[in-house]
Amino acid sequence: MDKQRLLMIEDAPVEARLALAYLRSEPYETSHVLTGQAGLDFLSENAVDVVLLDLNLPDMGGFEILEWIRDRELPVAVIILTGNASLEVAVSAMRKGAFDYLVKPYNAERLKITLRNAMERQALNTLVEDYRDEFGGGRYCGFIGASPAMQAVYRTIESAAASKASVFITGESGTGKELCAEAVHQRSPRRDAPFLALNCAAIPRDLMESQIFGHVKGAFTGATADNPGAAGHAHGGTLFLDEICDMPLELQAKLLRFVQTGGFQKVGSPRTEKVEVRFICATNRDPVEEVAAGRLREDLFYRMHVIPLPLPPLRQREDDVILIARHLLVREAREEGKQFTRFSPQAEDMLRAYSWPGNVRQLENVIRQIVVLHDGETVSADILPPPLPQGRAGQGAVPAFTDAGETPPLTESGPESDTDATRPPIQPLWQTERDAILRAIELCDGNIPRAARSLRINPSTIYRKRHSWEGMETSPAAADTAPGLYGPGIH
Repeated sequence: MDKQRLLMIEDAPVEARLALAYLRSEPYETSHVLTGQAGLDFLSENAVDVVLLDLNLPDMGGFEILEWIRDRELPVAVIILTGNASLEVAVSAMRKGAFDYLVKPYNAERLKITLRNAMERQALNTLVEDYRDEFGGGRYCGFIGASPAMQAVYRTIESAAASKASVFITGESGTGKELCAEAVHQRSPRRDAPFLALNCAAIPRDLMESQIFGHVKGAFTGATADNPGAAGHAHGGTLFLDEICDMPLELQAKLLRFVQTGGFQKVGSPRTEKVEVRFICATNRDPVEEVAAGRLREDLFYRMHVIPLPLPPLRQREDDVILIARHLLVREAREEGKQFTRFSPQAEDMLRAYSWPGNVRQLENVIRQIVVLHDGETVSADILPPPLPQGRAGQGAVPAFTDAGETPPLTESGPESDTDATRPPIQPLWQTERDAILRAIELCDGNIPRAARSLRINPSTIYRKRHSWEGMETSPAAADTAPGLYGPGIH
């Protein structure tokens, strides 16, 4: 098994030598550079698992390097090295994508534990990405989608989950805000603790305070017993407040105090109760506009808006609409006892062309309507209900053949006209794979994330393969057992 690779970007040679001496007995392949530019050059040419990054470098700031890594979607965990122990620096680093941070001076044990955690996370991410590449993936914590927009959402959830910081989810109705909140909870250390969800738009105003904070017996007519409320039930877990902009302003003030202190009073009780919860809230509106309009307290907004998590509408998720539609079709057909298993190419063109203002919720409604009112193996374009456009999709749709099984006719240059004399020799699969990847990178002007999206693979796959190619030219045995894009090599 290859050693995991560590790069240290540190301009103080003494501190770098000490840190690398701490790691001498660890199973890492370590490298060290003194400047930010040298670090960027190294990362451009080499696959790295973890970067130890000093914030104060002679030629550029550490946060600039962190943003460079994030913008290029490099599959690397960054551990910030700083002499500033303030919470502000730590939160800023985590929000910019850092895995963790170390305050100087740090001891050997602290360095080893932090590195071990980062390496384990990277190994797990690599395993997940390998399976995603091999099996076509696109599923994550209940979400279905492999578009770049959703991959960014998944990365934010992974980064935010381990923290206690409040998460503020925004997105149009039907984009899956509650599913996103559940994903943050399930990926967090609180996954075995309660997850309580309240929709502030669905609770009557005079009952909302009782629903959130609970009440004591006799607090109001109908209060026949004590109720701990959502806050009490969520102790140790996560409290999700959906459509928070619909919460009355007077109750927002009480929520702010709860967020700040962890304490609240039940309705009808003079006693302050203390609980420990992680807050997630969501809205389908623009929270900045709601603050400007006076419908959302500014101080509450800044308390809750620590980690923003915007969800893209379905129209910005490329071919995710087809992945979701296929999943829903099979599920609904099974529930209704129907035979549907697929869409015709023309029907899929029309699904792609439609803007889906109601997002996934609207798509689910359309699929259910199709399954309930029709039957057959294939959903054809003529049974798609309004408001989907009738007939072929507009310009820009992927052309499709008349029948699902029809193939284009062979031409003189097709495989049928090849002879053994003109047919090129067969080359190893890894070389074909390499040539395709390098060609894609060239066509994308060296932008590896863009090339990866064109190839329908993860950027980290390209970085790992570039590293593996180094030994294949000189080691046929290694090439014979090298994994391909879609799984183990063919023998």
